[in-house]
Amino acid sequence: MTAFPGVQKIVYEGPKTKHPLAFRHYNEKELVEGRSMKDHLRFSVVYWHTFRGTGSDPFGAGTMLRPWDDGSDSIENAVRRARVAFEFMEKLGVPYYAFHDTDIAPEGSSLLQFQQNLDTVVRVFKEEQQRTGIRLLWGTQNLFSHPRFLHGAATTCNADVFAYAAAQVKKALEITHELGGENHVFWGGREGYQNLHNTDLKREIDHLAKFLHMAVDHARSIGFTGQFLIEPKPHEPTKHQYDSDAAACINFLRAYGLEKHFKLNLETNHATLAGHTMMHELEYAGMQGMLGSIDANRGDLLLGWDTDQFPTDLYLTTECMLSILKYGPLAPGGVNFDAKVRRESFEPIDLFHAHIGAMDAFAQGLKIAAAIRADGDLTEFVRQRYASWDHGLGAEIEAGKHDLASLSQYILRKGTPAENFSGRQEMLENLINRYLG
Repeated sequence: MTAFPGVQKIVYEGPKTKHPLAFRHYNEKELVEGRSMKDHLRFSVVYWHTFRGTGSDPFGAGTMLRPWDDGSDSIENAVRRARVAFEFMEKLGVPYYAFHDTDIAPEGSSLLQFQQNLDTVVRVFKEEQQRTGIRLLWGTQNLFSHPRFLHGAATTCNADVFAYAAAQVKKALEITHELGGENHVFWGGREGYQNLHNTDLKREIDHLAKFLHMAVDHARSIGFTGQFLIEPKPHEPTKHQYDSDAAACINFLRAYGLEKHFKLNLETNHATLAGHTMMHELEYAGMQGMLGSIDANRGDLLLGWDTDQFPTDLYLTTECMLSILKYGPLAPGGVNFDAKVRRESFEPIDLFHAHIGAMDAFAQGLKIAAAIRADGDLTEFVRQRYASWDHGLGAEIEAGKHDLASLSQYILRKGTPAENFSGRQEMLENLINRYLG
């Protein structure tokens, strides 16, 4: 029995279609820069917002109509939900999904029962993966929702809670491996502080590094060879989280000898909260060789929190794809829709509208970015802007042939530096608009 009556497999119909349940730009077989759209984008549906989101907010109860979900924490409801999730993803035509451990199975009354419940649901996932060909992009663990983690998990002041978190990660890694997951993500939801007067900052960050080394060691011991990812976010729910942005994460990884094991999973709304654009975070991670995957969403610039809206802004998706094409490909990462329908979009069909629009926006952004790169005007402008570094003094500086004394002698002899040239910001913004028209 279908959970989505009247919805057939979503197909590509082209830019002129007015069918709301069809792709206008996402043609998975279309080649862009010699690679199919499907392989460039590696779309993934998240389990938490899409199949566990209720539409609740701090001011009101849930609104979502989900006829397949009876609202209970029973294992039967979890299994039914899993079957529906794969029906949705199969009809949508995405190759991947992602989950937290607590999304997919009830925690029950003990850690042992939680692990048994996970095993039951994982068996269903394996059946559905075999039936549909849909794969696990990444698994992760929820170490932030339960009251036991009020002081954090890896950075808690309570050693027993640290041990509980370790057990939860151990199991999450094992089921990620069992399901053939290509990545495993760590998001430090409560790995941070609210008040430095009660915080041993060095000890907490040391413990976080130790925890991640334990995860790496266990993953290797069970044969998991997938990619580890850290997801930056500056705050929410803590005042300050230790994984605040790409630069902070990369510094932490290098300081503790973890840089060979981890890359970054970057999220648009988290970049916004950090005071950056998504393109900044992509460029910073990419230039450091640390770009792993992205959580594709957007915030509302009129609101100051993590609204996790679906990405439909072509400026955003084009900028994302310019950086991803520059530093990619993303594989084994992907474009994971960590986004939720609005509280007012409460019917099951709205899940399709949201994902279709976001997939089309990224497909269009991919094509626009590829066209910009092919024409080369933007690349050539940047090359010319830095031309003084390609020869003469600039090339000598980059080659390490100068020090402060020799540079001082050079400029004293020359007297006046060469003239600067305009950055042409407005012209370049107009250039991007030509492709978006």
